[in-house]
Amino acid sequence: MVKADLIRAIELRLNLSHDEATAQVEGVLNLIKDSLTGGDSVLISGFGQWKVREKKARVGRNPKTKEEYEISPRTVVTFYPSNVWRQEIADHFQSNARG
Repeated sequence: MVKADLIRAIELRLNLSHDEATAQVEGVLNLIKDSLTGGDSVLISGFGQWKVREKKARVGRNPKTKEEYEISPRTVVTFYPSNVWRQEIADHFQSNARG
């Protein structure tokens, strides 16, 4: 699913115009981005949490040449699904694997 699919699904479920659905999706995404940019976590109960964290510098290696190089420190955003959702996903795939 891409953002356009999400907008279309919101249009259909909430009976909104394309422009209204786009504004809603963009608004939520902007709120999440603004919070993360400010260094805050974003928690949506039953769904998951986005956290900003710092990664330290480390040594990387080119697998082809075996040459080592330094990977610089950086800030990354990580997503952790909630335990409830994680279990729903596991149950779904287990039931589909059984046939």
